[in-house]
Amino acid sequence: MDRHGEHAAHAVEQSLNRVAFSATVHCLTGCAIGEVLGMIIGTALGWGDFQTIALAVVLAFFFGYSLTMIPLLRSGIALAAAIPVALAADTISITIMEIVDNAIMLLIPGAMDAHLDNLLFWGSLAVALLIAGAVAYPVNRWLIERGRGHAVVHQHH
Repeated sequence: MDRHGEHAAHAVEQSLNRVAFSATVHCLTGCAIGEVLGMIIGTALGWGDFQTIALAVVLAFFFGYSLTMIPLLRSGIALAAAIPVALAADTISITIMEIVDNAIMLLIPGAMDAHLDNLLFWGSLAVALLIAGAVAYPVNRWLIERGRGHAVVHQHH
């Protein structure tokens, strides 16, 4: 490959990495909002691990999908058309993040039992979310490279 071809290939690679990173941060934002709210509500109400995690997962999917659908709806796409786009764009990424995030919270001794005023709770949740995002990034990159995941959303912009 000549020098121009190498430069073009490098630019495409950088662009793919940037889009994958942006998609991962986007999904992670929705997951984090839902996870934090779910963990706060479950912990404040004294719920067990299962109930707290179930609420956090439901809220993570809700906020993850919502963050994808809001710009689509604002651009004039009908709700019935926006829902399948959000599902196609985010389901795999959110699922991976939720599995990793909640597994880490369960594995860190005392994290699920820590109160909201405890650094163990917040530190564990932050670490769990960062690791979940790092695990989801290569999957998002792979999906986008194949025209799936968040690439589906970009087709509508």
